[in-house]
Amino acid sequence: MAHRPGHTPVAPSAEEAPVLQCTALTRLPLSEVLTALVTMPYGPDTPPDDFTLDHYVLCELGEHRADIEHAALLCPAENPDRPALWFFWSGTDTDRTHRFTTAPWCPAALRHLRTNAALPCSLFTGHPTGHSWDITDPLADLIAGAAGADTDTDDDASDDPRKRHRP
Repeated sequence: MAHRPGHTPVAPSAEEAPVLQCTALTRLPLSEVLTALVTMPYGPDTPPDDFTLDHYVLCELGEHRADIEHAALLCPAENPDRPALWFFWSGTDTDRTHRFTTAPWCPAALRHLRTNAALPCSLFTGHPTGHSWDITDPLADLIAGAAGADTDTDDDASDDPRKRHRP
């Protein structure tokens, strides 16, 4: 934090400070995932081309208290205005409780004033931590930066350098 003579330094508010991504990881109950996908309202008739059923999911929220459920997006609806299928859990693999539910997208959007582009939050409505653009994963950013270093030379190529957006 820079200090200018004659001015009192002010720390950024909690809303402006980046939030590290939660590092909770859990194994998915695959048979229950398939059932949830098949019965998902407004879900895809077939899984999207980029859909992979990983055995483990990482919480997509920012760091949070232990009494708040972890959350991972499993599958968006075919129509981006429809709720997506989310997996929520608490506890560890030995004492974990979990649930599947469809949840509408967070209505917040980050606007790029020069281009008037909007970046919608890629989390569910009522999420407990910062919006998706506030959440940072330093390792993923480092990997993405190294992987895209030779291919993306346009500084204005994206309003979201992490390429994290909802469909």
